[in-house]
Amino acid sequence: MSGYDEKFLRHAIQLADANISSGKGGPFGAVVVRNGKIIAEGANHVTSDNDPTAHAEVVAIREACRALNSFQLDDCEIYCSCEPCPMCLGAIYWARPKAIYFAAGKDDAAAAGFDDSFIYDELQMPLPSRKITTIHKNIPGSTDIFKKWIEKTDKTPY
Repeated sequence: MSGYDEKFLRHAIQLADANISSGKGGPFGAVVVRNGKIIAEGANHVTSDNDPTAHAEVVAIREACRALNSFQLDDCEIYCSCEPCPMCLGAIYWARPKAIYFAAGKDDAAAAGFDDSFIYDELQMPLPSRKITTIHKNIPGSTDIFKKWIEKTDKTPY
């Protein structure tokens, strides 16, 4: 079984609701589904874990990858209570599930104080114009590691 199933999206929303009640973090939940079964779930634990990367989607991806003993989520779907932020979207793309489903949109999150639009804006800015000082320093030998990677015959590509 694969494809959208509302019960999984509702479960992600329930995780978000429970997370608010528990005081562990923000109103976000996510589940990873494979073959019609939840293999992992996550809720936002940014404040309780003092970890800015502990978003629901990232927590669920980490748990799912451990459960599958893989760094990719082949044949999986991710259900999110809200549209993934730029960091989570990047993590989801690296995990390579076959689909993402979300309930609330990024504008709904922004109205509640979770506005990620500044990150999208920053990505379009030239380095000297970014809010966090970002300076490219090209030093001799800095790209040698990529040549070594390209030449490596026993690598696991990702």
